[in-house]
Amino acid sequence: MADGAFTYQGGRVDPGEAQNLRYSISETYLGDPIRVPVTILNGEEPGPTVFLSAAIHGDELNGIEVVRTVAQDWPHGNLRGTLVCLPVLNVPGFIAQQRYLPVYDRDLNRSFPGNADGTSASRMAAQLYENFIEPCDYGIDFHTSTRGRTNMLHVRADMDDRDVARLARAFGSNVIIDSAGPSKSLRGAASENGTPTITVEMGQAHRFEREFIDRALDGVASVLAEYDCHPAEPVRWPGWRTVVDRSEKTWLRADAGGIVEMLHDRGELVREGDVVATITNPFKTETVRVTAPFDGLLVGVLENPVVYPGNPLCHLVELDEPTIRAYDRARNDDLPERPR
Repeated sequence: MADGAFTYQGGRVDPGEAQNLRYSISETYLGDPIRVPVTILNGEEPGPTVFLSAAIHGDELNGIEVVRTVAQDWPHGNLRGTLVCLPVLNVPGFIAQQRYLPVYDRDLNRSFPGNADGTSASRMAAQLYENFIEPCDYGIDFHTSTRGRTNMLHVRADMDDRDVARLARAFGSNVIIDSAGPSKSLRGAASENGTPTITVEMGQAHRFEREFIDRALDGVASVLAEYDCHPAEPVRWPGWRTVVDRSEKTWLRADAGGIVEMLHDRGELVREGDVVATITNPFKTETVRVTAPFDGLLVGVLENPVVYPGNPLCHLVELDEPTIRAYDRARNDDLPERPR
């Protein structure tokens, strides 16, 4: 940042200016540029620089609509600071409508902060990181579940990092899963290097799901209000919240191959011993019942109803009784005021 301008290799955006660009980060087999769409909005008044990114996995689409709505549809006349909006990070994967980079099937989200002399994925990551991530003060990276599964909206954040924890709570989700970003992930690399970043998970791949998009937009507005960079109404306390560490969550996995019937959906509460799903053979002559090992919330569930033994069925997080009571009140629209 120089004199309030946002600079990147080959350009700058001065205070009061906005810029849409397609930034070249690599080349195709034909030598044509691979260009990532970027919108940079620089407010007239000073403030923090925040990045919003999506589709680092090319088939995860919900976040694309969140980022481009903020960039193109929101009024920004009173913006303080700078928004760096990256709606499609993994352009080759997006074009192919697949999760990973088509070249060598590499995961762009295990390539950060990148290396200018490394693999193709690492070189792409380095261009993105050095120009548009590293200059930022905070970041939100939007994801969905992988193909064949779906998630309720939740935040993943390293709650041991005070700055990351503030960002995670500002987003206003019911569930925060406390974990450091995986090695070489965008979230992990950015947070380790001084740009507190959270991941927002919501819905499933290959779709726009309006419910999740709208809720995520509320979360973005809440974050920007928290850091005084965009006028917005403070988010309402969501009625209940749980911060889940590694010991309080588990994947329930299939112990038999077959056809699955999920008996509960994402976001639903189950009690210890409840049958969450059944697995049957094609003749329905054998049934395996999958039960909840504790009282908890289904953060993610299977969408594709066929499994091999060991395949994940659902992501269950443990809730204590006070949180369960708050959950029940919220389901009945009896939301308490946010604690002060």
